[in-house]
Amino acid sequence: MLRLSKLTDYGTVVMTYLAREPGRVHNAAEIAQRVGVALPTVSKVLKLLAKHDLVSSHRGTKGGYMLARPPARITVAEVIDAMEGRIAMTECSSAPGLCEQEVGCSIRANWLRINQAIRTALEAVTLADMTHPITVHRVSADSLRRSSGARAV
Repeated sequence: MLRLSKLTDYGTVVMTYLAREPGRVHNAAEIAQRVGVALPTVSKVLKLLAKHDLVSSHRGTKGGYMLARPPARITVAEVIDAMEGRIAMTECSSAPGLCEQEVGCSIRANWLRINQAIRTALEAVTLADMTHPITVHRVSADSLRRSSGARAV
């Protein structure tokens, strides 16, 4: 199963919260309370995001955090990269030379292709997109087979 870490999930939640009011400075306690994540976790997330220049921090009594760029110019891929490192499905798709089998692997090019497709999809979604709820339609395997003309076996 492919899954992002909880910390990365919280990173997207925090960034989406900030994207709803991008010009406003938010303190960590307020963010934690509003998104329902513990303050130490929100503080850790904000530090990681600031380190990667996705949020800027402002000191002082009215200090806090705000997006470093407009929400339409920050992608979900950037948030994941900041929280987890560069998106990679396999060792060989993260950087050359990390896998012992790389030289003779017959499917490395396919993993690179899959990795790029996922990255492209995540780069296509911005924080501005994340602020707008979408309707999710559940599709069963049977309805997919019917719509594609495939027969059940």
